[in-house]
Amino acid sequence: MKPHHLHLSRVRQFRQLIADHGLLDLPKRKNVFIRLCGSIMSQQLSVKVSAVIYKRFLELYEREEPTPQQVLDTPDTTLRGIGLSNAKVAYVKNVARFAIEKGMDDKVLKKMDSEAVIDYLVEIKGVGRWTVEMLLMFTLGREDLFALDDLGIQNAMIGLFKLDRSNKKKFYADMERVSLDWAPYRTYACLYLWRWKDNAPEVKIKNPKKAVAPKTKSVSPKDEEGFTQRRKVKRKGANAVSPKTKSVSPKGAKKTTKTEKKSKMKN
Repeated sequence: MKPHHLHLSRVRQFRQLIADHGLLDLPKRKNVFIRLCGSIMSQQLSVKVSAVIYKRFLELYEREEPTPQQVLDTPDTTLRGIGLSNAKVAYVKNVARFAIEKGMDDKVLKKMDSEAVIDYLVEIKGVGRWTVEMLLMFTLGREDLFALDDLGIQNAMIGLFKLDRSNKKKFYADMERVSLDWAPYRTYACLYLWRWKDNAPEVKIKNPKKAVAPKTKSVSPKDEEGFTQRRKVKRKGANAVSPKTKSVSPKGAKKTTKTEKKSKMKN
C-alpha cells in the first residue's frame, strides 16, 4: 500500500472500499487542452459512449491529438457528425479559441494552485468548476481535491456517512468537515466514493481482480451552461399488470360466481 491507501484505510468505510475495489492510483496525462476538450465531450454521457466519441474525434485528425487551431478550423458539421451536440461543438471551439488567445500550457498550469486553475479556466463558456476539477484530478494529478458538487460524491457521502441533504448549506459544510480527515489525499477518497456508487471515471487500478469496471461517468448537475442534469428512473411496480392483460376486479369476480350458480340451478 502507498501512503494514501494507508491514510484512508484508517477510516472504516474506506477500508471496505479498498478491499472491494483494489488499490486505485491517479493517472498523470499531458496536453491539458485536449483533455479539457475530452471532458466537455464526456459531460452527461457514460464512460463507454464518451470513449467512442473521443475515438471518432481523434480519427478526424489521423488518430493524432489535434492542435487548438486544427480544432477551430474543423467545420461544425464535421464535429456534429461524430456525435457532439451543437452546444458541445461550440464549447470545444471555445476551449480551442481560449488556448490560442490566452494560453493553456501544461507547464504553466502545473505551477498554479488548484483554485487559480479553476478561476482561469471557468472563464471559458461551457466549462464549469466540475469539469476543471476532473482535469485537475485526472490530468494534473492533484491529490487533495474534493468535488463537493459531484452528484456521485454527494450520494456516497449520504449513504456511507449518513449525511442529510435537506439543508444544502449545512450538507456542504458537513461534507467539507468530514473530508478534512482525509487530507491531503481527498482526490483518492473521491475515487473510492465514486466506486461505491459504481459511477467512476477511468483510473489506473493496481489490483484489477478486485476492481469493478465503471458504468457511468459522474457529472455535476450544472456543469454545461443552460443544462440541468435530471435522471428519470423508470420503475415497475411489484403488482404491475401487463398492458395486454386486464385485471379482474373483486366485484367482477362475485358477479361471475352468481351467474354460474344460476346456470347450475336451471340445469
